[in-house]
Amino acid sequence: MFKKSIVLGGLLIVVIMTAGLLTSCKNGSVAEESYEPNWRSLKNYPIPQWVKDGKFGIYTHWGIYSVPALGPDGTWYPYYMYREDSKQHKHHIETYGPLSEFGYKEFIPMFKAEKFDADEWAELFEKAGAKFAGPVAEHHDGFAMWDTKYSEWNAAKMGPKRDIVGELEKAIKKRNMKFVTTFHHSTNWYKFPVWDERFDCSDPKYSGLYGQIHERGEDPNKEYLDEWYGKIIEVIDKYDPDFIWFDSPLDGIRKDVYQKNFLAYYYNKSIENDKEVLVAYKVHDFPPGVGITDIGGIKHKLTYHMWLRDTSVDEGSGWSYVKDIGFKSVNTLVDNLVDLVSKNGFLLLNVGPKPDGTITEEAKKCLLGIGEWLKVNGEAIYGTTAWIRHGEGPAYEFGTGNYLDFRKKMYDIQYTAQDIRFTVKDNIIYAICLDWPINEVTIKFMAGVGLMHGEAFRLYESEIESIKMLGVDEELEWTMTEEGLTIKTPEKKPCEHAFTFKIERKPAW
Repeated sequence: MFKKSIVLGGLLIVVIMTAGLLTSCKNGSVAEESYEPNWRSLKNYPIPQWVKDGKFGIYTHWGIYSVPALGPDGTWYPYYMYREDSKQHKHHIETYGPLSEFGYKEFIPMFKAEKFDADEWAELFEKAGAKFAGPVAEHHDGFAMWDTKYSEWNAAKMGPKRDIVGELEKAIKKRNMKFVTTFHHSTNWYKFPVWDERFDCSDPKYSGLYGQIHERGEDPNKEYLDEWYGKIIEVIDKYDPDFIWFDSPLDGIRKDVYQKNFLAYYYNKSIENDKEVLVAYKVHDFPPGVGITDIGGIKHKLTYHMWLRDTSVDEGSGWSYVKDIGFKSVNTLVDNLVDLVSKNGFLLLNVGPKPDGTITEEAKKCLLGIGEWLKVNGEAIYGTTAWIRHGEGPAYEFGTGNYLDFRKKMYDIQYTAQDIRFTVKDNIIYAICLDWPINEVTIKFMAGVGLMHGEAFRLYESEIESIKMLGVDEELEWTMTEEGLTIKTPEKKPCEHAFTFKIERKPAW
């Protein structure tokens, strides 16, 4: 820090300058020209405008675990197959034989990806309306999906013998979507019982996959932490991802110097490449204000900070491909997207491809259904912001009770036409009904009905320029009373799911 004195108009002005210079970002926010590996500096990195505008992305859980395809969470098969009291262990013994003869590594030759087509995936994601997309780069099974120097146990050298991350990077960026890579490898240290000599994972020959041999309860060592860090930096340097997401809690990386060094490297690299990047994580792995948190559920009210929710197209928690699993309806997926965007969130939606590289017809139907809805209603999602209230209706305060009970019920919400969610853009308010309003709908909040403590709003009749429904050309009839803004519904539905009223306001003065 230094001081510089100047004389201006007879006044002595002292300007204090610091080494940490600031610059204006593309999105208008102020960021540092470089970042130091400390939380004070790292908290200054702004949330990219592209994610504020994009709202919706897709990622894929695809790896060796896709071969056994056993739920409820297929990605955890490698962990549970070695736990003798588990359903997966019993299934494994009955299907493949004893673990001394058929360990997790034996699935690798069966993971062929012979029908994998990165361009076909990227085209599907684009048709779904995703603005960012990408793969799980490494799950907590020790098998990297790119050509890494840190281990021979990767998709470029074994199984598919293809650089999956590299192929998807090219295909996704070619379609002007932002590229996502997700990492789950922080907990690899704990996933396989490498101390148990009954299993193949205790053989040092296979430590590149299962992890180095250590005693049960032993803390991760420097070699392990260095590899965790090195793999992420390698992906940044080779594939230039726009968005890095951490699923597993980073409690396996207990020395936070690694986290701070990674963030400083990634943020400084983004400045070098003249781009904006995003980091998202679960739980409290980083201090508030560093990146974006993934809540793993649904917020029950509007928040002051942006947040992420990741979920899957399948029912329950399949995540990777699981045989005979059910899928959510397009209606449910659309309603959840609208609900979280209205509360200042955005969606990262998972798809689990088959081991041959094909995406199931059921999953395609889900994605294409969202895309069809967004063709009509995307104006109310992309480039919008949350408003002073997220909505109204019977499900307005859903989820205020016990968190686990809330998680269990969140897909069972039966939204009605009276469940309305709001987004805004410029002088337009979008009021999205989560079911078809027969004949008419009354939006109570527009007349100040049901105001909560701290809210102050009323839409005056003289403010309204016009009201339409997205996908319908003609203006709609409406009246404003003390009960609310009542809008007559068009004769025909413009789409199959949620329905958006576009309320255009006149300039203030």
